[in-house]
Amino acid sequence: MVFTDAVFLHYFLPLVLLVYFAIPAKAKPGAPCRYVWRNAWLTLVGYLFYAWFEPWFVLPMMWTNVFDYWCGKQLGRDDLSTRRRNGYLVLSLIMNLGLLAVFKYAVWAQVNLDAVLRSVGHPGFEIFRIAFPIGISFYTFHSMSYIIDIWRGERPVRSFPDFSCFVTLFPQLVAGPILRYNILSAQLRHREHSLDRFAQGVQLFVVGFSMKILLANSVGHIADEIFAADRPTTIQAWWGVLAYAFQILFDFNGYSVMAYGLGRMFGFELLRNFDAPYRSESITEFWRRWHISLSSWLREYLYFPLGGNRKGERRTYINLALVMLLGGLWHGAQWQFVVWGGIHGSWLGLERWMGKKPFYGSLPRLVRIAITMIIVLVAWVFFRAEGLPHALRYLGCMFGFVHAGAFASLAGPVIWSPLSCGLMVLCAILVAQPVQSYEWASKITWPRLAGSMVLFALTVATMYTQSFNPFLYFQF
Repeated sequence: MVFTDAVFLHYFLPLVLLVYFAIPAKAKPGAPCRYVWRNAWLTLVGYLFYAWFEPWFVLPMMWTNVFDYWCGKQLGRDDLSTRRRNGYLVLSLIMNLGLLAVFKYAVWAQVNLDAVLRSVGHPGFEIFRIAFPIGISFYTFHSMSYIIDIWRGERPVRSFPDFSCFVTLFPQLVAGPILRYNILSAQLRHREHSLDRFAQGVQLFVVGFSMKILLANSVGHIADEIFAADRPTTIQAWWGVLAYAFQILFDFNGYSVMAYGLGRMFGFELLRNFDAPYRSESITEFWRRWHISLSSWLREYLYFPLGGNRKGERRTYINLALVMLLGGLWHGAQWQFVVWGGIHGSWLGLERWMGKKPFYGSLPRLVRIAITMIIVLVAWVFFRAEGLPHALRYLGCMFGFVHAGAFASLAGPVIWSPLSCGLMVLCAILVAQPVQSYEWASKITWPRLAGSMVLFALTVATMYTQSFNPFLYFQF
């Protein structure tokens, strides 16, 4: 099930809200949580939401929940020795990373091994294909953060429904933001419900919904047309990757804003995942604004444990490179994602070497933003391309090293139509302005509510004219 689906909008969400607020917000005698039954309801609907994609996908998620809940219980024992505490931590990490290895990276490893064997004359072998559960990268990171936080000293949850609610909370289940247990632990026990917060959540949901349907899906057609071409012109190639940059921002940010809004409807304060990233003046700043929950998770649970910048200059650069390479690989089991992570890691290392400033730091602000955007666009080519050969050929078209084919005249009416150009200009205006949807929705006024309802009606009508188009980050 997706947020931009008629079943979710007209049936699932209204029913979930109705039952949720019908459940008394009172704990049973002696229970540590006021919302134990509401959490149980959210756990149940989280499983249903996830099972809608493919029922058997629920099994590995259930296993993760049960196993890590048990490990957390063991880690919470006061009589546990340091050796056994470390043992339970390692056991949980092996289980979670093992699930990722099997479902996400096993096929990729087989393909690469087969290619190596064939290159030395071996006949190779048949690739064993494994279905990829949607969102497994997100919920395993949620669960891992819980175990690591318990190992560091946080108290474990008192009930399995509370832990399952943390992992399976449907607004952030399949595409984030990536939640850390120490952020949500108190909210599982006590959270605020009010009409004002609910109205803010509705406004945020509508804004994110319109980002996805009206903007991301529309400019996505431009990117699809151009990236599908064998040899676009230089102008077309730049136009295509710019369209993709807008598509992935409004698609992923749209999902994150919708998740944030849904969280507020249920009393949760989730993480803000984006903060005008295309206004960044350096790659270092870009990663403070883009996919904030992933960058903070990698910093908290990978970069700092590796030593961060505390073990010398050389080790700092190695840690940065390793974190970004693994961050790229987290997005997908393909070499172009590793290259994408390597590009960002290299620039982060270079800027740290220069005092966390880019080499173009003395130029005017608009020029700094433009240069940073160009670097981001070049990296996005590897993120969007079907493979490394496709990415390199596309980059050749962008910089004039590959001559254009017959595509230029064929796709002109699609990518240069007044509607397409108008949408691209609108996207550029929106990414350039500093006011974010979170700030806009923080104040409830009757004109804004009326505007939100008109926008929602327009977006729903547009949704019915589009084919099924899931969020881009579902594949990760």
